Amino acid sequence: MNLRAVQAIYRFEMARTFRTILQSIVSPVISTALYFVVFGAAIGSRIPEIGGVSYGAFIVPGLIMMSILTLSISNASFGIYFPKFTGTIYELLSAPVSHLEIVTAYVGAAATKSVIIGLVILATAAFFVPLRIEHPFVMLLFLVLTSVSFSLFGFIIGIWADGFEKLQVIPLLIVMPLAFLGGTFYSIEMLPPFWEAVSLFNPVVYLVSGFRWSFVGAADVNVWTSLAMTVLFLLGCLAVTGWMFRTGYRLKN
Repeated sequence: MNLRAVQAIYRFEMARTFRTILQSIVSPVISTALYFVVFGAAIGSRIPEIGGVSYGAFIVPGLIMMSILTLSISNASFGIYFPKFTGTIYELLSAPVSHLEIVTAYVGAAATKSVIIGLVILATAAFFVPLRIEHPFVMLLFLVLTSVSFSLFGFIIGIWADGFEKLQVIPLLIVMPLAFLGGTFYSIEMLPPFWEAVSLFNPVVYLVSGFRWSFVGAADVNVWTSLAMTVLFLLGCLAVTGWMFRTGYRLKN
């Protein structure tokens, strides 16, 4: 592997983040803190505990996961779309850099940003509620796997999109509703049996449930099932990305 090329692309993407630190890091943290304050204050006063955990502490994993999903998609999609938009993608494709190295650099940078923001949000939440992490290794595993998986998904969106508006279609119309209905602010066990069964078709439920288990030791779905679904989504995104590069879909035309 051409590590020098990977490093160059990776550092360029990371430098772009730190040039816009208010937009890239500060803004998501403030937005999530506002979610925490509003939902924690409004709903937490009516639901003091869920499964023996204070409502404020209960929603922290969901808020972190929701931020990870949206930021991973946004970072990766914009990262690969701008070279397409400016035409520099052809220089990248003609350079002695393999498709694997291109994906590793762009997705690695997007995932790194998401992990950093996730950890910053976690540290911020500790100022509002007492947090405990019962399984820190599993927490980091879900954090990294989710960041990489949805960065790959965002990378696919960035290649597919042929306009700035299309970069926002899937995150706003599909991912955000799924995140809100995926147990971010509640346990799906609180739903009627029919809607609880319907919720199991929402892939975000497995991400939030597994991540929450690493904090409180309890989850709506078995943690191994959540982990398997996350890995399955990652493999699916890898397959689609590989197909896009093999066929040149939206890259060479």
